Amino acid sequence: MRRFSAIAAGRVQRVGFRDQVYKETFEKDISGYVKNLDTGEVKIVAEGSEKDLLALIDRINIIRYPIAVKSFNIEWQEATGEFTSFEIIPGDIHQEIFERMDLACTIMYQTLENSEKSLKMQEQMLDKQDQMLDKQDQMLDKQDQMLDKQDQMLDKQDQMLDKQDQMLDKQDQMLDKQDQMLDKQDQMLEIGIETKEEITGLRRDIGKQLDEEFKEIKRDLASIKGALARAGINV
Repeated sequence: MRRFSAIAAGRVQRVGFRDQVYKETFEKDISGYVKNLDTGEVKIVAEGSEKDLLALIDRINIIRYPIAVKSFNIEWQEATGEFTSFEIIPGDIHQEIFERMDLACTIMYQTLENSEKSLKMQEQMLDKQDQMLDKQDQMLDKQDQMLDKQDQMLDKQDQMLDKQDQMLDKQDQMLDKQDQMLDKQDQMLEIGIETKEEITGLRRDIGKQLDEEFKEIKRDLASIKGALARAGINV
């Protein structure tokens, strides 16, 4: 166990510095006291483990409104074990009343200052929220414009699809007509083939008939020549 005795100078009286020291020892294995001195300084005597005492010194040697510790003189000693707890040793009643009043005013001022900061932050947040809402409105407007354009494009696409359907219908009609023409062409080709076969057959028949008639004429001429020759007539 160790002990230190420290004198804190600066803005340390009537600003709640003793309460801050007491708060930092609360629920810790540290005993001793803190009290105001007539010089305007504050004396702290504390006993405990060296680790806890070093941590306490670090936490109370502060400059944070309204407290401003300008100097902190420390003397290390061996612990005596004379303290059972840590306490604030009050001064005379008038000093304590004035200190509490000053502390209350300081706290009220700090509360008002914090409230103003909070209001400013709230106003800034509201401004940012308004800006975000404006941007959101702009984005929604752009989204509406995009949706309108998309609707227009879909309408045009529908029109194009309708025209495409009409063209496909016409194409189907043309293909049907083409099929009909091809069917007629096939029929005409079949008729032409049949006609050709009939003409070819007719030619063969006529050729045979003419050959037989020529042969018969030749035989008749030969008979006539023979008869004339027998009659002494030379042809």
